[in-house]
Amino acid sequence: MDSPCGADRAEWTDGWMSALWLLTPAALFITEGEGAAGGVYRYIKGDLFTSEIFKVEIQNLPKYIGFNDLKKFLNKHGINPHKIKLFSKQMFAFVTFKNQEERDKAMKAVHGMQWKSKVLSVRLAKPKADPILKKRKQEEEAEGGQPGAKRAAGSQEGEEDEEEPLNIQIANAVTPLWNVPYEEQLKRKEKEVEGVLQKLTREIGNNNKAMLPWLFVQKEKYNKICCPLEAIRPSPVQTEYRNKCEFVIGVGADGEDKTVGFRLGKYKGGSCAVVSPSETTHVSSEAKRVVQGFQQFIRTTPYAVYSPETYEGHWRQLTVRTSRIKQTMAIVFFNPQKLQEEEIEELKQNLRQYFTEGEGKESAITSLYFVRMGQRTSAGTEDLPCEHVTGEEWIHEELLGLKFRISPHSFFQTNTPAAEVLYSAVGEWAQLDQDSTVLDVCCGTGTIGISLAKRVKKVIGIELCQEAVDDAKANAEANGLTNVEFHCGKAEDVFPTVLNAVVSPNVTAIVDPPRAGLHSKVILAIRRAEHLKRLIYVACNAKAAMNNFIDLCRAVSNRVRGAPFRPVRAMAVDLFPQTMHCETILLFERVDYTWILTPAAYSVLPTCHDIFTLLVLSWNHLKLDAGVTHAMVSIEQTTADLQLLFNQT
Repeated sequence: MDSPCGADRAEWTDGWMSALWLLTPAALFITEGEGAAGGVYRYIKGDLFTSEIFKVEIQNLPKYIGFNDLKKFLNKHGINPHKIKLFSKQMFAFVTFKNQEERDKAMKAVHGMQWKSKVLSVRLAKPKADPILKKRKQEEEAEGGQPGAKRAAGSQEGEEDEEEPLNIQIANAVTPLWNVPYEEQLKRKEKEVEGVLQKLTREIGNNNKAMLPWLFVQKEKYNKICCPLEAIRPSPVQTEYRNKCEFVIGVGADGEDKTVGFRLGKYKGGSCAVVSPSETTHVSSEAKRVVQGFQQFIRTTPYAVYSPETYEGHWRQLTVRTSRIKQTMAIVFFNPQKLQEEEIEELKQNLRQYFTEGEGKESAITSLYFVRMGQRTSAGTEDLPCEHVTGEEWIHEELLGLKFRISPHSFFQTNTPAAEVLYSAVGEWAQLDQDSTVLDVCCGTGTIGISLAKRVKKVIGIELCQEAVDDAKANAEANGLTNVEFHCGKAEDVFPTVLNAVVSPNVTAIVDPPRAGLHSKVILAIRRAEHLKRLIYVACNAKAAMNNFIDLCRAVSNRVRGAPFRPVRAMAVDLFPQTMHCETILLFERVDYTWILTPAAYSVLPTCHDIFTLLVLSWNHLKLDAGVTHAMVSIEQTTADLQLLFNQT
């Protein structure tokens, strides 16, 4: 039970309220000569948004809690953090908020609260230092006060780094497996997915004891994992496969100003140097041609590149989207600063003229957009408005014999040939017929649902981006489909309503969420919908989706209603050659508890003879809760013994 500590809490609140002056950025960060106007905290200025201003440190946390535990704890008490940084094996966390009001509310609510016998304390935290300025300061200090031997060693190391050509450095940064044979790349990725399944197997055993006998059988059959892992499916193309690339604009690593390309490192790592993509293996020749033409254009303008250190300058980013039918979209991101509207309109006119009549015509751009990307003044993450400059409003692509239009902000898999492999596998696994209803969650431009529509009774898509929903509707119409509908909104808001309205004997959900996975509300809605028997999860980062997998399989509780799912099939599909990333498909099916204890389970592992005997003898004590179809073994010691043995095998 969570409870505040009365007197201490009241005393702290009085002290906290009397120190409100500390909560202003100027007062909080003018320490040790580092003011908000300069030094390593220079990025905190004016009315520009950064949640680092509204940051606290929560101390004395219970042991063994994870990110989701802390987030759920805060949400339970009406606290909505912007970001959480939890350190492994530490008893504190940094939490940021979108504004001062939410931060103050959290400090009042959490300080002195008890959680798992620990009394929490909260204090203001300094923001992170600007990594570029911090690195520069350290280098200056090292040059001024470091012993000669160390300086010499550092200089030698720098010389060695400089000897490596820039094309090798950028290849290592953006395509780290560029010099690894493709067969070896596939083996590494498959091994990575196998490790994810091994962890999932352990987590299922820890969170759903009723599945332990089944897990024993599965681990014996499939080399210590919970389901068969099919051979990884390779990408049909291994080079120049990306149909969307985002290029930054900055000072080149070779000293050239206004360079368009990729950063050698991350900003938080202290690197802003940009290298041209001309020799990278994963960028298409069409995109490289656009980069070269655009770079020539911006070097003729009086506008400087945007500096993340000083917040000055204008040119920020170039996004290029291409298709197999030779259409190219370019999206230019520009910080208007204090330019007059007439100047911006003149710049857009110059862009139009350059790419339609001037030297940039060779770039073969068929759609050109301009985006005003100023400093954030709030925590909103909405897509910025795109101003159409010239050409068509969309580009078009063909996939699995179907036609798709793509808007600037719409999601479309970045490797089209490999996406065909991925979607074909999804279609194979879905076991669909003319009575089936498919729920396509995080559907983007509707690619998965539309590719399956002719095989099913109905497809219902859900997508956050309105542009993508408009594209999906147009794509369904262009392909002559009338059994498809799309809904715009957050999956956690729309999905429960849509799911409850579906009346079909055969409902299959296909989810292809962003990297962070699905919102827990979606998972809970899936669990509650007992008529949903099959779920295909397409994960671009299976590690990040682990909590979703666990919640699908965990035992019934007050929070999680409805019979659990179990993984029955898994496979990796390589959409990102030359990198360590791949897509992972998992097929989950709703649990039928009649399989839990069978003679087959008893005979598979003779080394487990005693425990399985106890389980078989306790079969009559296995009680089914008719309300939630939840099975529980009544002999707790037997379950504990089985858990111990499971963890040892």
